[in-house]
Amino acid sequence: MADTVLYEVSDGLATITLNRPEAMNAMNTEAKVALRDAVQSAAADETVRAVLLTASGDRAFCVGQDLKEHVGSLLADRESGEGRTMNTVREHYNPIVRALTQMPKPVVAAVNGVAAGAGFGFALCADYRIVADSASFNTSFAGVALTADSGVSWTLPRLIGPGRAADLLLFPRSLKAQEAYELGIANRLVPAAELAEEARKVARTLAEGPTVAYAALKESLAFAGDHSLDEALDKEDELQARAGASEDHTIAVQAFIAKERPKYLGR
Repeated sequence: MADTVLYEVSDGLATITLNRPEAMNAMNTEAKVALRDAVQSAAADETVRAVLLTASGDRAFCVGQDLKEHVGSLLADRESGEGRTMNTVREHYNPIVRALTQMPKPVVAAVNGVAAGAGFGFALCADYRIVADSASFNTSFAGVALTADSGVSWTLPRLIGPGRAADLLLFPRSLKAQEAYELGIANRLVPAAELAEEARKVARTLAEGPTVAYAALKESLAFAGDHSLDEALDKEDELQARAGASEDHTIAVQAFIAKERPKYLGR
């Protein structure tokens, strides 16, 4: 992996760290490719049971597209007439979003500072967001005459409703951590100094948990959001059969009867 994104796997937990603190972790082409590759590697690796998405520095989680690189590409496109710059959505952002949201294992985002544009989108793709009390969020897209990407049009309305999502998208503003918590964007709010430890603790707990059940929960929540009750019930039946057939379910039941703490295998 490139130095712009760090990737490490330890005891079932994959840690992906955005690593351009000097640029507020803005996404240049190198970083986008590295993040895409890291997320896809974590999704495909059967030894990975949870993912922690975090960032270097204390100013920003990710401010989205690197606009300095972006404007140069736009000008080059105008000269060549090729129009390749906006292909980044298809080539980079969409694969990142699909891997984060569809991988059969939980993703935790540790938001340490500003999360704007695609950075906001990546945070929203996580299943659980732990946010520093000094962090903030901003959709940013309309502020640079763009529409939503990085999955925000899908994730944000699901979390806060279409009306509030439209407000934040049409009128971009800095959304402080406390308001983000009250809206439901942040699952847990912690002092900035405690973020790294708390996020790792939560991610580690998930990495040691019943992975098949977590995957089923993730799939059922995504499915139920745009299907009828009857369809959701059928999906619950399908997924419960899968979870019930897992070794971890048997381990959990046996541990409950024995009044012991279960030691899950992730299968």
